[in-house]
Amino acid sequence: MSKVKSIPKEDFKYFVEIARNAYPRMKASSVEDREKTAERFAKIQEENENQNFYGLYRDNKLLGGMLHYDFVMNYDSQIIDAGGVGFVGVEFLHKKEKVAKELITFYLNHYKEREIYMAVLYPFRPDFYKKMGFGYGTKMNQYRISPKYLPKGESKNNVFFAGEKDKIELLDCYNRCMKKTHGMIKKNLKDIENIFKNSENRVIAYRTNNKIEGYLIFNFKYNDNDSFLENDLNVSEFICEKKEALSEILTFLNTQSDQIRYIILNTQDEFFHHLLSNPVNGTNNIIPSVYHESNVQGVGLMYRVIDIRGIFKVLGEHNFGNESCKIKLNIEDSFISENDGSYIIDFKNGKANLSEDEDFQVEVSMDISDFSSLLMGVINFRNLCNYGLVRISDDSYISKINKIFHIEEKPKCTTAF
Repeated sequence: MSKVKSIPKEDFKYFVEIARNAYPRMKASSVEDREKTAERFAKIQEENENQNFYGLYRDNKLLGGMLHYDFVMNYDSQIIDAGGVGFVGVEFLHKKEKVAKELITFYLNHYKEREIYMAVLYPFRPDFYKKMGFGYGTKMNQYRISPKYLPKGESKNNVFFAGEKDKIELLDCYNRCMKKTHGMIKKNLKDIENIFKNSENRVIAYRTNNKIEGYLIFNFKYNDNDSFLENDLNVSEFICEKKEALSEILTFLNTQSDQIRYIILNTQDEFFHHLLSNPVNGTNNIIPSVYHESNVQGVGLMYRVIDIRGIFKVLGEHNFGNESCKIKLNIEDSFISENDGSYIIDFKNGKANLSEDEDFQVEVSMDISDFSSLLMGVINFRNLCNYGLVRISDDSYISKINKIFHIEEKPKCTTAF
């Protein structure tokens, strides 16, 4: 019989052993490192209201654990709560014993009980979480750019090296952008302080009128051939709330060409290559017939609607495209049985209401994972239909439903957890 509970301080030493096998690159090889890591985990548990470790026990033995995150997220300009999970680890000798499944089940139920109906995570294996009902989020694009190909503006006079003394301004800048950007997760002061705890991080910021309105966090990536004369600049976060900030920070990067071989930049902006005078990434790979490789892409953050009724209640004030339509939505959810079923959703002038009536105009059937991606605006309804991932009773409604679930921008998220 399994029991999931908050990990007590004395058990973190056991969780560290589980974690260092689940994440072999975690720096905890010595006894001293493991003790420090256990202390760090216990400190997170004690000091962070929005982060909590949970462990799965059988016969009073810890077999796996995870870290919950209480997030605040922008959903198309509406601020909603979301539950995140990370650091999921299973004891090596107890793999394939449904420990991870039970942990994720607890995680989803935990947030449902708190009336939080959107779950987010970074998958160690996308297929594993897809089976659990998580839908794919926006892809990440990694560019490897020669500095000279970035646009050089007229000035970089307002750019400076920021330090810990500027943390409040940096936090305010980020959270202003969060409120304007679908999918972004709110930061707190500890998140900004953690930037400066890593001595490898450098922070460049743009300030005008005594206010930071953009910043860049980067570190140096040493060249593979170990030449001290050639380095790459690795960008870990790039936030801009006005085009002037973007121009000056890009100008700063452009002027590093004498020292920097490549700027390595990750972005979920699918149009970023339009900024570059030459978008190629230096591999010289050609995709037939003549398409020059510009970046690599990766699937990462995944979303899951925990409860259909709950999410439409939370989004009661959201405008679903000003459209009116009564839809019978059939959700297939093999992981949460209470979610599996039919819902009559009455959209009136963009406002969604769950109806107890039996009548409807069109019937739509889909998996919860695809519905989660649709609701987040990662993929549109028409494409899901084209891929055969949706069954619809009347094709003439495709355009209308496409408008109902349309969000102008795909979700963006720079929060690592």
